[in-house]
Amino acid sequence: QVQLVESGGGLVQAGDSLRLSCAASGRTFSSYAMGWFRQAPGKEREVVGRISGSGAKTYYADSVKGRFTISRDNAKNTVYLQMNSLKPEDTAVYYCAARRDYLVGVYEYWGQGTQVTISS
Repeated sequence: QVQLVESGGGLVQAGDSLRLSCAASGRTFSSYAMGWFRQAPGKEREVVGRISGSGAKTYYADSVKGRFTISRDNAKNTVYLQMNSLKPEDTAVYYCAARRDYLVGVYEYWGQGTQVTISS
């Protein structure tokens, strides 16, 4: 069982930066690939990106590529989402999730989400 808790959301202006954190419980954190997702009001949840268990591999959605960076610190059981050059369209609830395989499979564990609001 893995429990995930996101933090770091808030209200910022367009062009600002935010760093979200996702703290995980358990002693096998490094065996899980971690994903970041977001859901804006009235829209479907979409993938932001993911990172492999070792941190060596990452993937980003086109909408955030070059602005967002995912990293992890396995010693701290934490994955991060650094968001730069934020836009109003980045406004959403952001979730982290964990699954065993980096490329395929269902995300087994989800956090409760953290709200990110970007004002223009």
